[in-house]
Amino acid sequence: MSEPLAILGGLTAEQFLTEYWQKKPLLVRNAMSEIVDILEPNDVMELALEDNVTARLIKQKDRNPNQWSVKSSPLIKGDFQKMPKLWTLLVQAVDHYSFDLAALWKKFPFIPQWRRDDIMVSYAPKGGSVGQHFDFYDVFLVQGYGQRRWQLGQMCDESTKFVPNQPLRLLPEMNVHFDEILAPGDLLYVPPGLSHYGVAEDDCLTYSFGFRMPNVASMMDRVSDYFADQQNLKNPLLDIIRDQTSQIGEITTNELAYLKAKVLEQLQHSNHFEHALMSLMSEAKYPENIPEADEIETEDLSAVLDSGYELCLEPASRLLYTLEDNQLLFWANGEACCISEAFENSLKKLADGESLAFDQHFNHEEILQDIAQLLNESILMLLPSAEDSE
Repeated sequence: MSEPLAILGGLTAEQFLTEYWQKKPLLVRNAMSEIVDILEPNDVMELALEDNVTARLIKQKDRNPNQWSVKSSPLIKGDFQKMPKLWTLLVQAVDHYSFDLAALWKKFPFIPQWRRDDIMVSYAPKGGSVGQHFDFYDVFLVQGYGQRRWQLGQMCDESTKFVPNQPLRLLPEMNVHFDEILAPGDLLYVPPGLSHYGVAEDDCLTYSFGFRMPNVASMMDRVSDYFADQQNLKNPLLDIIRDQTSQIGEITTNELAYLKAKVLEQLQHSNHFEHALMSLMSEAKYPENIPEADEIETEDLSAVLDSGYELCLEPASRLLYTLEDNQLLFWANGEACCISEAFENSLKKLADGESLAFDQHFNHEEILQDIAQLLNESILMLLPSAEDSE
């Protein structure tokens, strides 16, 4: 069994996954003190005005707090004029803009990277909220600044009714069984479907570490598109053996079963299915956040070996791998990565969240070519090491 984790209040990863994950909430006091003061309210408001940033400004009317409005990005300074007393600013993927925040994903090594959604930041003055609601994904709510009161209620699902004529999916009521105030560093895990309601006690920032599963419709769309691009599957099938006649207007159950079997055969015995899913799951959720890299050559890389740099994953990119026929296959931002065997183990470590010192271990032409390619595609980054940047 693994070691107890402070972020889980002393539970091991196995205990948390068995007893809490997608089952019930968990409150841990002072679970992530590192997050305190990474950002302040002004930082979040300035970020919300940047190009490509995905944000929402949610307001409640002064005369009727039950009437809500939502303005989605792009936001401008004028949107923050003549504000009501109750409002909330939500900014998505803040981990793409803050290396310190992105590094905190390492606090969740027990959840695979492909399940990560993003780190959203919610800023609200006293009384601000987004109402009573529920989500279809797992979320760790971590208080970073100020205090927020959280209430938890009943489990909900796709049949749950919402308040009509509102721009948000608000619940008409909650059967509250949890009522706590979170201070900076406190963490609250909320499983999918559990209704919750957070209200700012004062100026506060709350970080939402979201983990999402794909839906079946998206997977079917991607698999269908992937198979449709395979030229060898565009030839007509051989006909079923016809040993008896049928009505010309009828398609028989045998014929339907034959056609279905041909489709399932491809799904069960073809690598196309797995490759389609790897393409989908490795896609960057916010590709517009991936920076355009400065072109770099292997000679440039050779010149900075042992110069105090580290290789790491670009926060806005996604790098995954799978094992197929005892061979590691890598996918990044929706595409397969072709790299040399010599670089496989290092790239696996980078996909697993490690940072690697850029030293003489990489002084090989094939490896430097791989690194240059991945840097030029903004999948990897070279940063000054933590020691050198202090």
